[in-house]
Amino acid sequence: MTVREFAQKYKLEIVAGNNLELEIEGAYFGDDPHDVMKMAQKGNLWLTTLDDLVALGVALLADISAVILVEGRNYEQAAVKKACAKGVNLLKYNGSKFDLAGQFYQDLK
Repeated sequence: MTVREFAQKYKLEIVAGNNLELEIEGAYFGDDPHDVMKMAQKGNLWLTTLDDLVALGVALLADISAVILVEGRNYEQAAVKKACAKGVNLLKYNGSKFDLAGQFYQDLK
């Protein structure tokens, strides 16, 4: 499934998306940048409450397919601007990490 297909299926808002045709290889959810760098794999979605340039930097270094900001939060404008320039997909979801991860997991079964 591509990032675009995922966003459409789960009704996510696309905040920045230059690479929506990237394939999703799995998902990681957590808010500690160190853990994401250590545990997330290339092509993963990253479900988080981090909304700033730190999240963007981690996504670039970890080669994340898309960052999904949850709980109805909004990205900082600096992060959105940089994501557009660097080709990082930023999505937004109004529900919880648990809810979205659960839906995705059930669909994978």
